[in-house]
Amino acid sequence: MTDPMTSEAPTPDDDGGRAAAVESGKISQQELDKLTDDIIEALKTVFDPEIPVDIYELGLIYKVDLSDERDVQVEMTLTAPGCPVAGEMPIWVEQAVMKVDGIRSARADIVFDPPWDPSKMSDEAKLALNMF
Repeated sequence: MTDPMTSEAPTPDDDGGRAAAVESGKISQQELDKLTDDIIEALKTVFDPEIPVDIYELGLIYKVDLSDERDVQVEMTLTAPGCPVAGEMPIWVEQAVMKVDGIRSARADIVFDPPWDPSKMSDEAKLALNMF
């Protein structure tokens, strides 16, 4: 079985490769799970100023990559290409992610493919916006 973070096969030792992962700087599954939860919580602190729902629940976060070096790369979109905070929102995302303990760097890039539409919102966001 390959490691989803590195595409390398785990080393065959008694602890399933965890000791080698710690020594080489690779992220253990436990740390990956915690960082993932913490990054999601951080993303939920960023709001589109025109919509009272966080960007994670709005479905504006398309992809989050976490490297073994604890660098985070976020691909996100906006509700509309002409969003007035288009230049600021990636900075807000980077700042929020950098507050997560253990993260070395964060970068957020805006993409418009696929275009955002309300179907990408979570049920929680739809409920908050009375869209049911």
